[in-house]
Amino acid sequence: MTEVSLDHHSPKPKDPTRRDFLILTAGALGAVGTAYFTWPFIDSMNPASDVLAQSTIDVDLSPIPLGQAITVVWRGKPIFIRHRTPQEIKVAEQVPLSELIDPEKDQERVKKGHDQWLIVVGICTHLGCIPTGNKPTENRGKYGGWACPCHGSLYDTSGRVRRGPAPANLHIPPYTFLTTTKIRIGANEVNNG
Repeated sequence: MTEVSLDHHSPKPKDPTRRDFLILTAGALGAVGTAYFTWPFIDSMNPASDVLAQSTIDVDLSPIPLGQAITVVWRGKPIFIRHRTPQEIKVAEQVPLSELIDPEKDQERVKKGHDQWLIVVGICTHLGCIPTGNKPTENRGKYGGWACPCHGSLYDTSGRVRRGPAPANLHIPPYTFLTTTKIRIGANEVNNG
């Protein structure tokens, strides 16, 4: 018969050693170092901020009939350009500021001498939906401007919010008149047209 010896002094599993700690630390530092040195190369593939800031588009206004609007895209955003009627301008100018959620005069939202042209970023200031109202067949809401189909915000013919939940008026992009019928969107605000 063979004797089986039970050795109560068998080696215990090894505790983490200093070597294991150094290997983990070196690996972590290597990963951080690699990320640190590769980030400038990855970041260099993005367009420079000065290129993004100066991106512009030119828009010919002459084909837009009175009372109609078009949508153009600038820097990935819809821009609404409306050729307002004298009646729309008159109504927008007569609205008491006390009735507005975000009080702003109509004259502050258009270029002097070009009151018939309203240029706004076509994104609702509530949650970023695209309001309807640029096409004659679309709902323009009670105030004749734009209506947000998502949560019911209404804007007037000056792009001012008249009924929420939108907290602010439609934003005005930077633009300038190059001629009486041509604008540049994205231009620096040096020339007020």
